[in-house]
Amino acid sequence: MGSGHGTELNLTLKVWRQKNTKASGSFETHQLTGISTDMSFLEMFDVLNEKLISEGKEAIAFDHDCREGICGMCSMYINGRPHGPKQGVTTCQLHMRSFKNGDTIVVEPWRSAAFPVIKDLAVDRGAFDRIIASGGYISVNTGNAKDANNILIPKPDADDAFAAAACIGCGACVAACKNGSAMLFVSAKVSQLALLPQGQVERKERVLKMVAAMDEEGFGNCTNTGACEAECPKGISLENIARMNRELTAASFK
Repeated sequence: MGSGHGTELNLTLKVWRQKNTKASGSFETHQLTGISTDMSFLEMFDVLNEKLISEGKEAIAFDHDCREGICGMCSMYINGRPHGPKQGVTTCQLHMRSFKNGDTIVVEPWRSAAFPVIKDLAVDRGAFDRIIASGGYISVNTGNAKDANNILIPKPDADDAFAAAACIGCGACVAACKNGSAMLFVSAKVSQLALLPQGQVERKERVLKMVAAMDEEGFGNCTNTGACEAECPKGISLENIARMNRELTAASFK
């Protein structure tokens, strides 16, 4: 709640502006008044962009799509935290009631050599797509879907696979990691398929290829500080990293 306004905030925004990957960027300061505490963080950015356009200035580029915490595109680094101050939410699920009247909010793009800035707050996360393409798939026969009860999966395995599959590939883990490591993302994708019967055919090949692709993309090493799990909007567990390391060790023995 904004003091004196009830449901409105006056804010100072310091936003990173960068024309392209090769340009050097800098912070730009903007004042916003009358922001409703019911707005999402992205809706607040929509208001800011409308203001900039009305002043004949260029809108701030940022990624968004579903605005429901599903797609993982709304990658903003807010006051030093991926997706902002709330636990377990994406930027689009963050509401302005999480801030106070008169606050200064600093907004940056994800910072990682493997995620080059395209423009302003939008970064290129094609590295994640290339890691998935290297091995994040299964071999199945085409045709009608089999009855679910034909494939018996122990409940603990199904639960763990489901929890790993909750990863939306937003890259908050990379942004939170001091080394810019993608281990949480890759281990979630490896775990999800390694735990299920359908993923057994490529099991060894998958982990070798995906880890090699991850290294090739220039992500840093994991030092198990746990910042990735703490900032993950879907609460992906560090246990997945341990599982992937076991998978990698097993696959490395011919």
